[in-house]
Amino acid sequence: MTGSTRLTVEKPDVRYDKQGEASDAERLEAATKAFVKDMGRAAAVYMESCIHCGNCAEACHFYVQTGDPKYTPIWKLEPFKQVYKREVGPFAWVYRALDLKHEVTVGELEEWQHLLYDSCTVCGRCSMVCPMGIDIATLISQARHGMFAAGLVPHELWAVAERGHREGSPLGATPNVFKERVEWLADDYEVAMPLDRPAADVLVTFSSIEIMKYPQSLVATAKILNRGGWSWTLSTKGYEATNFGLLSGNAGWQRETTLKLIKAAIACNAKILVLPECGHAYTALRWMGANVYGQPLPCRVLHISEFLAEGVQTGRIKLKKLAKSVTFHDPCQVSRRGGAVAAPRVVLEALGVELRETQDHGSLNWCCGGGGGVVTIHRADELRYKAFEIKMRQLDATGADIAATSCANCRQTFDDGQAHFKWDRTMHSLLELVAENLSDE
Repeated sequence: MTGSTRLTVEKPDVRYDKQGEASDAERLEAATKAFVKDMGRAAAVYMESCIHCGNCAEACHFYVQTGDPKYTPIWKLEPFKQVYKREVGPFAWVYRALDLKHEVTVGELEEWQHLLYDSCTVCGRCSMVCPMGIDIATLISQARHGMFAAGLVPHELWAVAERGHREGSPLGATPNVFKERVEWLADDYEVAMPLDRPAADVLVTFSSIEIMKYPQSLVATAKILNRGGWSWTLSTKGYEATNFGLLSGNAGWQRETTLKLIKAAIACNAKILVLPECGHAYTALRWMGANVYGQPLPCRVLHISEFLAEGVQTGRIKLKKLAKSVTFHDPCQVSRRGGAVAAPRVVLEALGVELRETQDHGSLNWCCGGGGGVVTIHRADELRYKAFEIKMRQLDATGADIAATSCANCRQTFDDGQAHFKWDRTMHSLLELVAENLSDE
C-alpha cells in the first residue's frame, strides 16, 4: 500500500460524547493537539520508517479474515501520519507549502473511528512482525488520545469509560457494591476474604468483569492465598484494575485508575500487588504504571498467572494432578505485549495436564478479537465474530479436553462467541482450575 492510496472507509454512526457543542474546527484542533503532544522521538521515527511491506496486514486477524486492505494496521494511522508530516515532521514546511499532505478533516476522523476502535484490539501482533520495529499498537493508542479529545470514541466504549471515571468501576462495582459482594462470597463459600487490613504483604485486585460476572474468581483467589499462608488483603480504596481510560484514549482517566491502585498498595505497605486475569490491566499498571506515577512503583506488580507460577515454584501452592488435556489461550497483553508466556505453562505443568498448544501460541497467539474495548462496541460484532473464527478453528484442532485462559475479558469474548456460533466449547479460568485442584497435603 502506498502513501498516496485512498481507501474507502464506511462512515460509522458517530456520536460526539461530551462535546456536542464543539465545532468541527474545535474538534480537529483538539485531536491534532492531543496527537502532537504524544509525538516524541520514538513516534517520529516510527512515522518515518514504514517501508509498505504489508507484513502487518498478514498479522492482523481483521485483515486475514476479510481480505480488506483498509484493515492493514499501519493504514489505520493514516490521518495522524498526515498530521505528523504536515505539522511536526522534519519537512513539515515543505508539505504545507506544496500541500503534499492535505489538512485532515473531521470527516476523515469520523471515518477512521471504525479503524482505530472497531477493528483494532491493540493486540500488538502487527508490532511484533514489523521488520522496521514500528510499534503500531502503541501508535494506535496514541491516536485514540486524539480521537477522545475530538469526542470521537464509540458511544458504548465512552459510556463504560465515563462510568469508570464517575463511579470507580465501568460495570458499577462501586466500593459499597464490592464490599457487599466480598462479604456475601466469604459467607456463602465459607472462605476468609480480608478487606481493608492496615498492613499486608500482598494486595489483590480484580477486574469488574470478575466482580460482576465471574465472582468465582474472587473465591478462587481467596482459597489459594489462604491455603498458601500469604498475608494478604483486598482494599475498597484500590480494587478495580479495569482501566477503560487506557482503552478509550483518556490519559487522565487512565492515570486516575492507576494511582488508586498504587496508593492502596502504599497504604497497606504491600510488597506485591497482584493484578487479576485481565490483560489490559497488566499493561496499564505493570508496564505503564511507573511512567504515570513519575517514579518507580512502590512494590512488585505481578499478573495472577505470574503469582501462581511463583507459588508453584516455591512450593507454597501444591496441586493435585488433573488427568486432562488442556489448550491455553494466551492473552495478548499478558503474553505478547507483557512477555509472561512461561508463567501459565509452569502452572499447567504443575497440574500435570497434557498441554496441547494451538498452531500459533505464546507471543504468536491470535487475539480473541474482543480486546482493546472492541467487545463493548456493538456495531463491531459482525467483524469481531469473523476474527473469532480463527480461535475456534485452532482450539478445535487441538482436540483438548479443556480450553483455559488467564484473562476475564478473553473469557467473556469466548462466552459470547460460544453463544453466537452455538460452539460446544467453554473457556475456563486458569485461576479457577488451580483453586479446584489444590492439594490437601
